[in-house]
Parts: sequence; C-alpha cells; structure tokens
Amino acid sequence: MKTKILLLIFILFSVATFAQKKEIATAKDYVKKNSNLEKAEQMMRTLLADSDNRRNTKIWNVLFDAQRRQYENGNEKLYLKQKFDTASIFNITSRMFRDMEVYDSLFNLPHPQESDAKEWRKSHGQLLNMIRPNLLNGGLFFIRKQKYDSAYLLLNQYIETASQPLFSAFHYDEKDKQLPVAAYWAVYASYKMGNRKQTLHHTYLALKDTTHYNQMLQLLAQTYLGEGDTVRYVNTLKEGFERNRLDDFFFSHLIDYYSARNDWQQALTMTNQALETDSHNQLFRITKSIILLNTGKYQECFAICDSLIHENDSLAEAWLNAGLALFNQGVALDKNPVLSAKKHGQVISFYKQALPYLEKYRQLQPDRKDRWALPLYTIYLNLNRGKEFDEIDKLLR
Repeated sequence: MKTKILLLIFILFSVATFAQKKEIATAKDYVKKNSNLEKAEQMMRTLLADSDNRRNTKIWNVLFDAQRRQYENGNEKLYLKQKFDTASIFNITSRMFRDMEVYDSLFNLPHPQESDAKEWRKSHGQLLNMIRPNLLNGGLFFIRKQKYDSAYLLLNQYIETASQPLFSAFHYDEKDKQLPVAAYWAVYASYKMGNRKQTLHHTYLALKDTTHYNQMLQLLAQTYLGEGDTVRYVNTLKEGFERNRLDDFFFSHLIDYYSARNDWQQALTMTNQALETDSHNQLFRITKSIILLNTGKYQECFAICDSLIHENDSLAEAWLNAGLALFNQGVALDKNPVLSAKKHGQVISFYKQALPYLEKYRQLQPDRKDRWALPLYTIYLNLNRGKEFDEIDKLLR
C-alpha cells in the first residue's frame, strides 16, 4: 500500500514537473518570437503564485525576458511615434521594478546556496537604473490624467528605490535631486485620493522640495485639519504665513480659525503684519474692516471701506461693511428705551447714511439675502419707506 502511494506521488510530481517545463518552454518560445508577450508574462506569474516555484530562477528569467521585450517594443513605438498606449510603458516599468525587487529579496546577499546572487543583483540593478526615470515620468503622467492611485504607485516605487538593497550601488539618497520632487507629487496624489495616512508618509522628504514648499504646507495643513490635529494645523499655517505673507491661503485660513474662536485681537495682529508687507492689498484691508466691525470700531471700519470703494466701487464687501458700520451705530443708539429727540435724530441719520451702502451691496450680491435683508428691513421700517418695507417683509416671511 505504501509503495502504491509513493508511486502515485511520484507520478503526480512527474506530471506537474512536465507541465511546468512545458509552460516555461512555451513562454520562452513566445519571447523568442516576440509574440504573446503579455501571455508569457502571465504564465510565469501563475507559476510563481505556487510557493514551491518561488525559487525557480528559470521561471523568473522568462518573466523578466517577457517584460523586457514588452518594454523595448513599447519604447521603440514611442520613439518612432507610432500609435501606442503611453500608460502601458509606465505600467510595464512598474511591474519590472516590483518583480525584480521581489526576486532580489528571495536571493538576497549573502545567500550561501546562490553563488551568482551578486552578479544577478548587479545586472538587474543596472537594467532598472536605466529605466528608473520612467517611474517619475509615469507618476507625473498619471497626475496629469488625474489617475492618482496609479501616480502614487509609480512615485512611491521611485522613492523606495533609494532604500532598496538592489540599488545600493547607485546611492540615490545622496545623489538623486529628484527624490523630493517625487515625494511632493506622491503626497499630492495621496491627498487627492483622500488618504490622509498615506499623505503624511513622505512628508519629511517632500518638504525638501523648495519649489513646492508652499503647496506642501497647504496640503499638510488641510490633512492635519482633516485629522482633527488643530495644533499642527495652526502651526503649519503660521509657518506658511511667516514664509509668505502674501499667500492668500495661509492668511485666509488663519483668519477663519481666529474668527471662529472670536479671537479678534490675534486676527487683528496678524492682519496688521500682513499690511506691513503690502499696505495696499485689498484682501488685507477688507479683512481688517471686518475685524474692526466685529470689535465695534465702526469709524475706523468705515474709513477703510470708504477708501476701498473710491479705489474700486465693485467691491461688494466694502459696501456691506461700510453700511453695517453706519447701521450698527444707529442700532447701538436705538437700544436705549427712552430716546431724546436729538438721539432719535442721530439714529435716523445713521440709518439714512447706511441705506445707499446696503442697497448697493444688495445690487452687487442679490443672492446674499442673509446679509442685507434684516438691516434694510430695520432701515425701511424706521424711515417709513412703506413700499420698500413691504417688499423686504415678504422676502423675510
């Protein structure tokens, strides 16, 4: 009985071995004839899926030959400007790097049973080093196509070659000036995919890319905000603001942060710092007028808005803030339950002055009923503007 079992095992093993050899021979023939190369690659990949075959160098070599031939064919077509799917050349490059790195790890030096391991690493490393720029170029290609998952795959591979033993002879971490660029675009692709953890993966290296430093800080700030890390969010915005006070992103987001917390003093300090850099900047001046309005400094607010309107009468925010600065002064006086005739006259005067500014804002921003409707309602009521009051009253119902 035992002999029969052993014989059956031997037969099955022989059949499997024969089938494997036939697969390898067929794939080899495909490569030799430069046909069915993708099929040849897949045949070898199927064999390698069996753990018993992982250390069979013949299978790996046929796999590499099939991939290399695909790459060469694609490269030739691109060179000759023949019709060819550009993305496929980058995908082939990616597969070659992935598979050769796995192969290298299986026969990683020192390995006592593989005396040729050193030569394999050298030859494979040299081949991949020549086509390595395709990983970066491919990543940028997919960024432009908005295929961010494919972009990240290639860019991440490009970056990780710097720490792969297969490429140790090339010292990428010391010599490759494009690594920070690849890291920035890897961060960008991850951010676009909404993968916050992955976005932070190459942060340290990406911040070495001086060309995209401001953009990198913006991505980091948004990522920290998404993670609920307020401390890092604010610190990143502050760094960006200190580096470039004229960048609207850092200024606006910091102002929004302080405004949401009613920290008007900090918001005013920062706005004054921005104005020191550019005293004519309309965004900074509008922002200061909003802060002054919220802190009850109505005359200063009106002065800034009046100046802005004289420079550009299409600035809706300037009209609104000027109108509210006047309107709020009237409201403040009107809160007194017992008004003298003089005080009542002052209230009416403020409302009359505010009216053209608020009506102009309505004209410029008709959809912002939430901002102009109530003030105009109050003014029309106090000025006995029956027709206008009725219209606003209907809008508010």
